[in-house]
Amino acid sequence: MGACCTTHIKYQGRHHAEDDLAKKEGKGHQQDLTTPGHNGAIVRLQGSSSFISMYTRKGKKGINQDAMTVWENFMGEKKSFFCGVFDGHGPLGHKVSRHVRDALPFKLSSIIKTSQPNGCTENDAAASAGQSYGKNDSNGVNKDRFSSWEARLIRAFKESDEELNSGLSFNSYNSGSTAVTIVKQDEHLIISNLGDSRAILCTRGNKNRLIPIQLTVDLKPRLPDEAERIEKCGGRVFAMDEEPHVLRVWAPDQDSPGLAMTRAFGDFCLKDYGLSSIPEVSYRRLTNNDEFVVLATDGVWDVLTNKEVITIVASVKKQSAAAKVLVYYAVQAWKSRYPGSQVDDCAVICLFLKEQPLVSKSFYDQDHDHDYDMSKCGGSQLDFADSNICRDKKAEEGETVINCDFTMDKSIEQRD
Repeated sequence: MGACCTTHIKYQGRHHAEDDLAKKEGKGHQQDLTTPGHNGAIVRLQGSSSFISMYTRKGKKGINQDAMTVWENFMGEKKSFFCGVFDGHGPLGHKVSRHVRDALPFKLSSIIKTSQPNGCTENDAAASAGQSYGKNDSNGVNKDRFSSWEARLIRAFKESDEELNSGLSFNSYNSGSTAVTIVKQDEHLIISNLGDSRAILCTRGNKNRLIPIQLTVDLKPRLPDEAERIEKCGGRVFAMDEEPHVLRVWAPDQDSPGLAMTRAFGDFCLKDYGLSSIPEVSYRRLTNNDEFVVLATDGVWDVLTNKEVITIVASVKKQSAAAKVLVYYAVQAWKSRYPGSQVDDCAVICLFLKEQPLVSKSFYDQDHDHDYDMSKCGGSQLDFADSNICRDKKAEEGETVINCDFTMDKSIEQRD
């Protein structure tokens, strides 16, 4: 069980092993890489910009199967973004994740383009016709806008998946990829999820405290509705003896492939047995209290909680380094929590909703004078509705709750 604490976290020092790993990966530095995209977008595969920080790091399992992309000025609209991270699995998972990384935003952009009259933007089309998307409901959700986006996203996911099974140069029968994506357009945020990568939002609560809001649900076999769909289609859901806490998806007549998720691109060996490529799509209306969104593969979420993630990102003074710093601490958590296991691949995108620095003394309590070693932290799948929820109480499912300030190792941000 992890410790439940409200204290001051202080990171100090460097580890020689991390220095060696950084040198092997080009000294830990990823140059900006952008190309022109469909309909005037700027496609970024790594690096940073005014609102974006992104970073990926290979684990210890072989080739990096994580992929990520950001389309800035999506659909030709200033400060509109498409962001996505993709976690491949199986022998050719790296090829699946990279193919979907490129195909999915292009297909979505093309679908939107063909649905708009005379190439107008979505907002322009509505304005020129003297129409609006109608009223929002009590939760701030514009149902007309959401329904439109949901249909387009499901179609883009479906077509991208079908393309993987239509004569590409690689076989996706036993390989696949997760996907978690967001589209930000003005104050509108549309989230799509396929698998067990995750997106969270950092917002402000009472007394200016930072609070994580989980935007997606990890689509795993432990969810009753997901398991029921698999079993109704003839697939099987069970855990192996050596991993009794990890439910997996299996074919009906053989003990393979054993997927730890219930939705994915590719993996056509299971598509007839309930594995789905239809994403869960949701909508959120952003407010002035919202600070940033983090998308990451499970290499981050398996070892860091939502609260730990937003605290790390908010504590980085240089926003362009936020993704890199987060990955660094995820690697440290892997080595501490699972010393005998192989560190997983990690990919992170941070989308900042404001340009000004985030760090402020008002974010944190000022009466904490203890140091806490992050290397002792563990994580779970829980989220927090209130950052003070675990004062002097044990967290559920063995989660370590962090409610405090971070003293960052500045060399992580600055090293090249």
